[in-house]
Amino acid sequence: MPRISASSSRRNAELALLVFVMVIVGVYAWTVEATALDTVTSDFWVPVALVFAVFLGLHLVIRFLAPYADPALVPAVALINGLGVGFLRRIDLARAESAERANLPIFSGDGGRQLAWTLLAVVMAAVLLVIVRDHRAVSRYAYTLGLAGIVLVMIPAVLPSRYSEINGAKLWILIGGFSIQPGEFAKLALVSFFAYYLVRKREVLSLASRRFLGIDFPRGRDLGPVVAVWLLSLMVLVFEKDLGTALLYFGMFVVILYVATERVSWLIIGLLLFFGGATLAYLLGASVGGPFANFYDRVAIWRDPFADPYSAGYQPVQSLLGLGTGGLFGSGPGGGQPTKVPDVEDDFIFAGLGEEIGLFGLSAFLVGYLLIVERGLRAAIAVRDSFGKLVAGGLAFTLGLQVFVIVGGVTGLIPLTGQTTPFLSAGGSSLMANWLIIAMLLRISDAAGRPVTGSASSRGGGGSPGPPVQLHGAPTEVIRS
Repeated sequence: MPRISASSSRRNAELALLVFVMVIVGVYAWTVEATALDTVTSDFWVPVALVFAVFLGLHLVIRFLAPYADPALVPAVALINGLGVGFLRRIDLARAESAERANLPIFSGDGGRQLAWTLLAVVMAAVLLVIVRDHRAVSRYAYTLGLAGIVLVMIPAVLPSRYSEINGAKLWILIGGFSIQPGEFAKLALVSFFAYYLVRKREVLSLASRRFLGIDFPRGRDLGPVVAVWLLSLMVLVFEKDLGTALLYFGMFVVILYVATERVSWLIIGLLLFFGGATLAYLLGASVGGPFANFYDRVAIWRDPFADPYSAGYQPVQSLLGLGTGGLFGSGPGGGQPTKVPDVEDDFIFAGLGEEIGLFGLSAFLVGYLLIVERGLRAAIAVRDSFGKLVAGGLAFTLGLQVFVIVGGVTGLIPLTGQTTPFLSAGGSSLMANWLIIAMLLRISDAAGRPVTGSASSRGGGGSPGPPVQLHGAPTEVIRS
């Protein structure tokens, strides 16, 4: 009885939070139409109902297949995802002709496509929960996933620009009217490979050869994995012309390495390598040009976007003006002019939202992202096997870093990148990949929340079904939680 009571309590809390979230999304949709159209159409609730239905379906899957999973993860993501769908429909209303706005079809424009992508992404997350009943089973395919991740990252780099480049960044596969960003799906594959590799090599990478300024630094011969991933990140920076993706992959590996070894020296080495590589690329872009020119141009625009506010710096300037216009409280849902910002539905959706919901509203979004990352890290701390700890920690950090990269670019903190705002920006690739990450975090948090009983305790998997996964002589526990 206690086990059933504990799991039911979590799921009931999740359901209550989902209902509360959908009420917020419904109020937002109503307010947008009331402000933008001066009336509320009879079918404003349809997108909200569809989104709620698919989230309710995911809740039922979790209730039966992952009853001990974290109850706050899905509601937090549902809030951001639902409001993202609502804001994209608000952009569609602004771009439509005045006479057509009141009769704009539900599945038209970016809002309609995002609604369809949301339905598909949540279904994919549910399928992953059905297929992966024990997160440790993923480690059996670690090297295959690692190879697949590298291939997915590098495909856009080797394709001709007309098949891979948008806004100067080669991150896509473009075939006719279809586009996909393969690097988004590489995140989950690479995190799984990094986690498996570091569980096996943790003892070697933890060895220190000398102490400098009170910090233990590793032996020179143990720097190979970090240098290899650093070179891969530089290749992404040079050939795909995107700082954000390079930072994402390299930061992901260095942080998982730090979590596995508990040595601050790896963070210092990682930061030095990344900033050294970025500085080298910038200097080469200024002197040599070629594949480094795009990165140099982006840094130049970032340093002074107002130097050419009507051409090269137009997008970041409009973004900053939109954020400034929003002030503390914004102009209200539906009351701004977000279409003044180019690509507001993609890279700059945070700026468009900021004009209408202000600093307080954007802070609430950031708190939502912070909650998702925190719950992922909590699952990493609580799960009882080392592979699960590194996977959950790496995935949670990856989501947080992606938010930092895109929000930093929009606000002028760092140069602009080709990253999308997770669960918010238009685009199926990012949405599906990030929902798969949430599904894996749900699976790991379920293992962490299960009571330790009998054979489950001996396997260290928290009672998850399936045979134990042997990690080839790796220590039973590599992280002190």
